[in-house]
Amino acid sequence: MFRSIIPVTAMICIVLASSVRAHHGDADRYNQEVITVSGTVVDVQMVNPHARIVFDAMEGGKTVRWQAELGGAQAMIRAGWTNDVKPGVKVTLTGRRLKSGAPYMNMTERARMILADSGKEVLRNANYGQPATTGGTSSTGAPAAPGPEAPSAPAAAPAK
Repeated sequence: MFRSIIPVTAMICIVLASSVRAHHGDADRYNQEVITVSGTVVDVQMVNPHARIVFDAMEGGKTVRWQAELGGAQAMIRAGWTNDVKPGVKVTLTGRRLKSGAPYMNMTERARMILADSGKEVLRNANYGQPATTGGTSSTGAPAAPGPEAPSAPAAAPAK
């Protein structure tokens, strides 16, 4: 009996170890302070493991191409994401910028996205508006319901 438990225990450990490695934290690549950037959507990439919004924003009189990383496409769709965000639509995004200063922002925690013309909030994380945590954080990309009653999961959710 003891000999049959060892292989089973080993298999369980291998499976658990691989699922832990399946997703990553942000490895402290992003500033903890959030910024707000407005621009015009160029492309929406609903792909896994992270969907992306590509948009052009004006900075210092020049057009700068930005990318915003969201949660996983399938998780966002399951949570009710309706793609009101299309090329040509003006958006205002609040998220965390890469520490390098590159025009790339993380929208998987403490973030939101608003359609600039209508004011409609199309994405809000469960922890939007909360103070920064120290160090890097991990995000599963799984959506959570918007609003103050939402669970404290650090995930992106489409706003209703």
